[in-house]
Amino acid sequence: MDQRIINLFDEYTHKPLRRDEFINRLIRLTGSLAAATAVLPLLEVNYAQAATVPENTAGIQGQDITYPGDGITMKAYLVKPTTLAAGAKTGAVIVIHENRGLNPHIRDVTRRVAQAGYIALAPDALSATGGTPQNEDEARDLIGKLDAQKNLNNYLKALDYLGGLPECNGKIGCVGFCWGGAMANQLAVNAPALKAAVAYYGRQPDAADVPKIKAAVLLHYGGLDERVNAGIPAYEAALKAAGVKYQLFVYEGAQHAFNNDTAPTRYNKEAADKAWGRTLQLFSETLH
Repeated sequence: MDQRIINLFDEYTHKPLRRDEFINRLIRLTGSLAAATAVLPLLEVNYAQAATVPENTAGIQGQDITYPGDGITMKAYLVKPTTLAAGAKTGAVIVIHENRGLNPHIRDVTRRVAQAGYIALAPDALSATGGTPQNEDEARDLIGKLDAQKNLNNYLKALDYLGGLPECNGKIGCVGFCWGGAMANQLAVNAPALKAAVAYYGRQPDAADVPKIKAAVLLHYGGLDERVNAGIPAYEAALKAAGVKYQLFVYEGAQHAFNNDTAPTRYNKEAADKAWGRTLQLFSETLH
């Protein structure tokens, strides 16, 4: 697909553009309304493909829960491995969604983490407005209106919740995607007890805050993601200067959101598989 079309969709989902403006520009790029209509399903997510790890998968058990946030009750999806021996404990992972909210794809990723043997918790950043709406444009709009400090506090309180679970060994990491990748970087800066932070194509923190990081950091970027990748040099320089343990991978030929297997034009199986293997390796090294 024409890279200009993918870049336009990225602008639409991250600026965001109004949908009518996005459609008009898509028509100009494709040449006609019919062509734009044909391209659109290839750009937008298809949640029918989301359940790579179904809810009834043996060895895990998921449920919707709540926990205390910053002046609100946070909603979240909690998935635990059921294969732990009696009295055994394991590490925990906070799964941080994209700017579409806690959708079926992120729930599936949460089950993937639990299937690997960890307690997995996916908070819904839109809990204060009743939870993630089905309309993605509405979700993106609401994400953009969140109070940054309160939102951060709600994720920090997720660490407290996980640390209080009897099955948790006290070692907690996080993994975030896009908007959630930026939040994973912020948790690394603001949660000294965090053991591991994995950011997929997420906006980088301020260089001045990098010395606060105590966690091991793993960064995944798509080679074609010019918008996010512009911040890599300053972040990497700050990580090196601060002596933070980190790994950084740029997957050549991969788009922004290359891990999202419900987005057909951007999903890159080779890059996604490599990145996920490296993510689980870091959790194995830091959360046991």
